[in-house]
Amino acid sequence: MRVSPMVDPARSRWWAAGTPAEQADELNVLLRDPEVRAIVAHTGGQATIGYLDLIDLDAIRADPKPIIGYSDISVLHMALHAKTGLVGFHADIATHGFGSDWYTLGDEARRSELVDLYTRVLTKAEAPGALPAQEAWETWRPGSARGPLFGGLLNRLVLLRGTPFAPAVERFDGAVFFWEELERPVSRIWNDLHALRLSGVLDRIAGMVVGIPSEVTPHEAGGQRAELRDVVLDVLGRRDIPVLAQVDFGHTSPNLPLPIGVRAHVDADNRTLSLIEPAVVEG
Repeated sequence: MRVSPMVDPARSRWWAAGTPAEQADELNVLLRDPEVRAIVAHTGGQATIGYLDLIDLDAIRADPKPIIGYSDISVLHMALHAKTGLVGFHADIATHGFGSDWYTLGDEARRSELVDLYTRVLTKAEAPGALPAQEAWETWRPGSARGPLFGGLLNRLVLLRGTPFAPAVERFDGAVFFWEELERPVSRIWNDLHALRLSGVLDRIAGMVVGIPSEVTPHEAGGQRAELRDVVLDVLGRRDIPVLAQVDFGHTSPNLPLPIGVRAHVDADNRTLSLIEPAVVEG
């Protein structure tokens, strides 16, 4: 294991560890190094979008390797998959996940289950199958669908829409669209989902998977209350797609690994989510 030099609490530039150029240089060194077989994010960060145009895309195409993380790291997953087809892993990060929450939030049986799952997803050229739920998931709209996984942090997907790194709307054809959110009122989420509706995304997806919200506040005014479920179903309208919610991913831990672009089966009736093809190839 190698720790990159910028993973250092003594380094600071506003809300980041360095300038966009410095961050891109560090990532590019890892992408170009044949000895590096996976890149695990230390934390999510807030500066990922600042260096997307400085990433060595040719290095990714020449030697694709897993990038693992969530939050702003989902910007990398979505943008790099759109540009290169890289399978990024919306999954736990080194700090809160692997380094802490796996040991403070889960019992020994759950840790063992997660170690086995991550090992199979990241190293085995076989379909991992059903992802193990920690608590009961929720059916917000019945049905089932199969398609490639695509998604991440909702507000970051909307942020990407105005850039050359935005996934083309065709990328969502038949997709199982997964998303999570944090520190937002449901009114903001309603607006972001409508932005996706207006761009055509919601007319193309086959299914939706909603993660565990973190500090998402309901709307309460004039005797009315709107929860996250209410605004999701309101925006979807009459679209006949399954919606499975409260699935174990997002700004919570432990996170289930969700590989971008890998085909999944969402069954909202039976409240299951399965990976039905491998996320990696054996080299």
